[in-house]
Amino acid sequence: MSNDTVIVTILDKEYQVACPIGEQDALRESADYLNTQMRSIKTTGKVIGLERIAVMAALNIANELLKNDGPEVESTADVAANNAQLKGINEKLEDALHRFRQLEIG
Repeated sequence: MSNDTVIVTILDKEYQVACPIGEQDALRESADYLNTQMRSIKTTGKVIGLERIAVMAALNIANELLKNDGPEVESTADVAANNAQLKGINEKLEDALHRFRQLEIG
């Protein structure tokens, strides 16, 4: 499957993210949601540092996801698909954090 590059903005920083063709809108929507969550955490003033804010947002989003899934039993195929999707999201987050760290160092 081919990928396209999408530029998303999170906390006023732009990130280029590889994305499968046809999923660009979903990626942008996810980035907007993440941006909203991270801004909310940042405005409390209790969490300092982009990496910590990102981790707190990830934990909050994971908690929301688990609460919404409830006690339903997922098929093995659904679990595998969700795991693959979460792995992709995690890789994108790690890449973005790595790039941010490189900007801080340079």
